[in-house]
Order: sequence, then C-alpha cells, then structure tokens
Amino acid sequence: MPTNPADEGTPVAQPTTDDQPKALKPALESMTLLVAAVIVHDKATNRVVLLQRSDQAKFAKGKWDLPVGKSEPGEPITETAVRELYEETGLVVKPDALKVAHVIHGAWGVEAPNGFLTVVFAAHEWTGEPENREPRKHAQVCWVAADAIPEEFVDTTASALHRYLDGGPQVSLDGWR
Repeated sequence: MPTNPADEGTPVAQPTTDDQPKALKPALESMTLLVAAVIVHDKATNRVVLLQRSDQAKFAKGKWDLPVGKSEPGEPITETAVRELYEETGLVVKPDALKVAHVIHGAWGVEAPNGFLTVVFAAHEWTGEPENREPRKHAQVCWVAADAIPEEFVDTTASALHRYLDGGPQVSLDGWR
C-alpha cells in the first residue's frame, strides 16, 4: 500500500470508486463447506420425505438421508435448499416458506476436510409429489412416517431430524472435541 512520506510509513487510504469496500482475499485453507437440508414435514399425516442413497453414491451408500446438498458460490442458503430439494425430489418450496429447524457444525466431512455447516430447514408447504430425480445417486425417494424413521440413516441428519421432531436442541456438533 502506498505511504505518505510526511507520515513516515503510515498507510494512506485508497479511494474507492463505489460504496463497497474491496473484498479481502478468501482464506481458502479455513473455508467451511456450506450445506442445506430440508425436512418436508406433512403435519396432517405426520410423515417426512426421505431419500435412500444408492450403492453408487459418493457418501453413505445405502443409508437414508434428508434431501441435502452443497451451496454454490454466491448462492443464498435458502436458494440452495430450494434448488437441492427440487433437483433431488421434484418438490417445489418457496424460500420464504422455509423455517430453520436445526444447524449442524461438523469438524470434517467427506468433501469438506475443513468442516461443514449444514442449515436444516423445515418446510410445511410445498407443491408436487416426491420422485427420485437422481436415480444414480438415490435408490428411492418417499414419504416415511415420522415414528418409523429407518435406523440406517446418516448420523448428522438423523440427529437433526430427531431433534426437530422431538423439539430438542437446534444445534449439534459433529467431530469436535
């Protein structure tokens, strides 16, 4: 940064051409993966939409999970939730209909060596019927009774789902000491 000789090395503020300060360089080594998951909960019948990962899945082969996915650069987390839910299940939810149900902060993940933060949303309004739109990734997508959640479930999202259904704590930590 240029200095003013009269101030003996004191940095001089650089003029900006707009109202936004210049962005700092990303600290990539410390980046945490941002993830969104959605609990589509039909309160009238007390059932939720779940998916079962296929044998070809990169992660948690054969296990059950919530519709979940990674945020794209510059994408608001509510848009991630809406996009991933639609891509995986065909269900359409409006971003303003999402309610934060749980937050998972993981110290490490399969695709997130520097950790992940999953915002789990609940949706009680949607359009469409669940369908398996990614058959290479998922063996099935279906409604499951809330009192019959399968045992073979991804640990972090299972905990979030059970805490949501039981009205328990809304934050969980995974892999931290």
